[in-house]
Amino acid sequence: MTTESAQAPASTAEKPWPVRTVARKIGDWIHRLGTVWVEGQVTQVNSRPNTQTAFLTLRDPSADVSMSVTCPNWLIREMEPPLREGASVVVHAKPSYFFGRGTISLRADQIRAVGIGELLARIERLRKLLAAEGLFSPQRKRPIPFLPKGVGLITGRASAAERDVLVNAQARWPHVKFKVLNTAVQGSQAVPQIMRALRILDADPEIDVIVIARGGGSVEDLLPFSDEALCRAVSAAGTPVVSAIGHEPDTPLLDHVADLRCSTPTDASKRIVPDVREETERVRQMRDRGRRALHGWVDTQARLLNQIRSRPSLADPLGPVQRRQDDVDLHRERARRAMLTLLAKDQAEVASARARLTALGPAATLARGYAVVQFVDAEGNLQVLRSVSEVEAGAQLRVRVGDGAIGAVAEGEQG
Repeated sequence: MTTESAQAPASTAEKPWPVRTVARKIGDWIHRLGTVWVEGQVTQVNSRPNTQTAFLTLRDPSADVSMSVTCPNWLIREMEPPLREGASVVVHAKPSYFFGRGTISLRADQIRAVGIGELLARIERLRKLLAAEGLFSPQRKRPIPFLPKGVGLITGRASAAERDVLVNAQARWPHVKFKVLNTAVQGSQAVPQIMRALRILDADPEIDVIVIARGGGSVEDLLPFSDEALCRAVSAAGTPVVSAIGHEPDTPLLDHVADLRCSTPTDASKRIVPDVREETERVRQMRDRGRRALHGWVDTQARLLNQIRSRPSLADPLGPVQRRQDDVDLHRERARRAMLTLLAKDQAEVASARARLTALGPAATLARGYAVVQFVDAEGNLQVLRSVSEVEAGAQLRVRVGDGAIGAVAEGEQG
């Protein structure tokens, strides 16, 4: 620490520190920091042949943060393979503060390129972490709408992937509406731009599905699509996301997190919208099946109605009634004849009984000229006289001849 900075009194509003004092204090504090290993993506390389110092810009691929790095020029020239923009590196550096500009940079003494093996190992560790958290679970996958009213497309500007998705999707369904957001699809700017485009499309109510598409490439080119921040952003999105990255063998982590994984951008265009020709043919087939089914049902019901109509009860509905009417008339006639026969028989029996009664009754006797003599017995009852000896002396007699009574005979009179 310099004498000036060590002896500087505390700053106040009345006695503020000059800029040089603040800059020296910050520089003294930063210079006390030790070395650090830093990982990031190289976004800019400035290495001139006739200079001793090379300048780099190191960027965090998951955030909008970058730092300047300086190093000896020979360190860049000796790297194999040559350092290029977009490469992932690990830098051993010490923070350095530039007093005149008031900026902080890293002074590197080692730069190591991250190899393919290390990248794959890191991706595998991240894959296990995300899988353990359930981000790959099939239960989290949302269904893709059969016919989305709007499709969001995130891809590179004027890329083959953009052309494949748009041309094939519109060939399948001409009325599909796309909202295309062009972003970087490799390098240090890819992840922030893709995440920003994802937020924009996810907030749009007219977008029903989002497609993230890119053509094939190396592991380093596809590295942004295995970024942890991007995977978590896709998992948290409210709109279904389709991943169409690279070719069939390429499987970045985004494929596992997305709601639908397509092998290529062309495959994505086939999965997000139906084919109008296929759907038209399917509708025609369903109409034919419906027509045949309806005709079959009508024919079946017609046959059933014919069978029902051919039954005797429906073919001649008045026949059974007429037959029952004939039976009723027959039985009624039989009952009438039986009743007449019974009445005639009873009348004959009555007539016979009447004839017998007439023949045996006193009226017939009287009609032949005989008289009926009655007398009152000792008990006062009126009796028919059958013999004179039955009459006691002094009894009163009553004589009936025919239907008229002659009168009473005096007591003791006989004749």
